[in-house]
Amino acid sequence: MSSSDQNTPDPSPRPGRLTAAAACAGLEALALVVGGGYLLVMGLLGRPDDPQQSVMGGLTLVALGVIPLLAARGLLLRRGWSRGPAVATQFMALPVAWTLLNSSGALIPAGIALAVVAVTALVLLINPATTQALGIGRPDGAEEHA
Repeated sequence: MSSSDQNTPDPSPRPGRLTAAAACAGLEALALVVGGGYLLVMGLLGRPDDPQQSVMGGLTLVALGVIPLLAARGLLLRRGWSRGPAVATQFMALPVAWTLLNSSGALIPAGIALAVVAVTALVLLINPATTQALGIGRPDGAEEHA
């Protein structure tokens, strides 16, 4: 396959599972950027206990939001490399969801939502239709050798 073939969009329709996985990654990116923006603004304008820590936490969350955002875009464009960062994001989200579930108040529903999105995205990302649409796995016609 030449490099120009890799840049040519696949003419077949994108599987719904792939679009849904991209939506999950995009949703997580949005949550990270919004949460980071909130911490950043509160650190700069509010009166947190430690403004420097709030600003750094906000910048860190915004920077971390770039990973699932790029993964979501890659999934929509059917780039095989995008599945790795998308799966890694889900594995990072699961301990965060667990921590939120073991807290109190409004954090519990946030933990439930995060766990549902992360598990859903993982199931979608490992689905054979998704891997095939991304061109991951055996080339067409390749037989498995024992």
